[in-house]
Amino acid sequence: MKQTYIILIAALAMVLTSCSEDFLNPAPTASISATGYYENESQLETGVINMYDGLQGVNSTSTNDNHSVQVEFYLTEMRSDNTRTKNSEGEAAQFESYTIESTNGIVTDYYRSMYDVIFRANTVIANLDVADVKRDQFEGEARFVRAYAYFQLVRLFGDVPLVDRLIDPLETDVQFTRVSTDQIYDLIISDLSTAVANLENGSRSRASKAAAEALLAKVYLTSGNYAEARSLCESVMGAGYSLESDFRDVFYNEGNSEVIFSIGFVSDDTNDSQNFSAEWLNAVGRTAGVNYVTADAVAALDAMGGNRAQYSYRIDPIQVEQRQVVKYLPNGDDALGIPAVSSDPTLAGNDWIVLRYADVLLMHTEAIMAGGPNTTDAAAIASFQQVRQRAGITDQIFEVTKQMLLDERRVELAFENHRLFDLIRMGAAIDVLTTFSQANGYGFSGTDLLLPIPQREIGLSDGMLSQNPGY
Repeated sequence: MKQTYIILIAALAMVLTSCSEDFLNPAPTASISATGYYENESQLETGVINMYDGLQGVNSTSTNDNHSVQVEFYLTEMRSDNTRTKNSEGEAAQFESYTIESTNGIVTDYYRSMYDVIFRANTVIANLDVADVKRDQFEGEARFVRAYAYFQLVRLFGDVPLVDRLIDPLETDVQFTRVSTDQIYDLIISDLSTAVANLENGSRSRASKAAAEALLAKVYLTSGNYAEARSLCESVMGAGYSLESDFRDVFYNEGNSEVIFSIGFVSDDTNDSQNFSAEWLNAVGRTAGVNYVTADAVAALDAMGGNRAQYSYRIDPIQVEQRQVVKYLPNGDDALGIPAVSSDPTLAGNDWIVLRYADVLLMHTEAIMAGGPNTTDAAAIASFQQVRQRAGITDQIFEVTKQMLLDERRVELAFENHRLFDLIRMGAAIDVLTTFSQANGYGFSGTDLLLPIPQREIGLSDGMLSQNPGY
């Protein structure tokens, strides 16, 4: 059964009531109350669950709520060559056209959401002494969640404030001083190393050893530590995970053998559902839509996707010139054999997959390539081929090039918020996005690889927070 994150006892809800108001300012205030709440292991576990609730975000249309992963696609897929808005309307169109303003509310929402998650993880870490049997597990989970939030932030914004403990409201130097990406990565690596040591495998909706290893492998690929990345991938490859035989089942047979870590949602539950997949389908009663598939991505999937293409995009049933994302359909598709997961598409229960085995296999190939243009290594080819063979692509290959790997990651992981990070990590972002932008009349430049620091936070900092170049 799915993990229901948000069912917390009333006392904890009161402790964390103010967390959504601002990403840091209310957090230290709330921590004073939280200190008195956590008195035993059972109570601390509600705090652990609350971290995952923070990742899950709030299913609402209010701009005052933290939507977390539910708005992540704007900042990732819609800044790549994979998706766009339907009609180039509103604030969302800033992402596809590379005209993002520092006042963009979606950027502010995600930035605030991730720091709220970090606060929740710091709260658990600060209260570990009340735990006994599960102390190491709770620490591992908290450090995994904190590392995940910081990994997202540092890749999207560059230098960011480092808050690795509960702080006093007057510690503005901590709250609003951007530190180097190297320092952020040091914390991420330390946190994930602890998580690897402390956790076991088993859960897919909470942190596990394999999830920490897979995430740390991606961190090492990003920083160029290929030997460590390879070792971690091979550890996950020996942990009992496997590719689903049917690509469709990856997304509609939740908790399957391929999923390493996912953020759980529950259908028809106002507290535990998501509405982003309804937004992708324009199933909210509007003519506009977001995260619609670009012609460029359609061409890639048609050429190299194999049997994955039909489960990645489809023709919009109403506007046949448009293409919709098929992964995470909330209302099903009889022609594709996909069942509805909700009676109301805006209350969808599709879990969001963060890490899965196919990603690890392709990371394994990337680690062996070690930043080079190609590899003929048998182990790298074997991992690469496993993913292709599941897609029905069985032609024998004798080398893997960087372009082949980028293409394979694109069609395998399409619309799962990986494409932009893959392009940046593998040094192809400027060339690919410049070409894509020019073909579509957009205004991409190298400074667009980082998002703006939200103007709201710069204002709260009284100018202590500096802005990224280009904004």
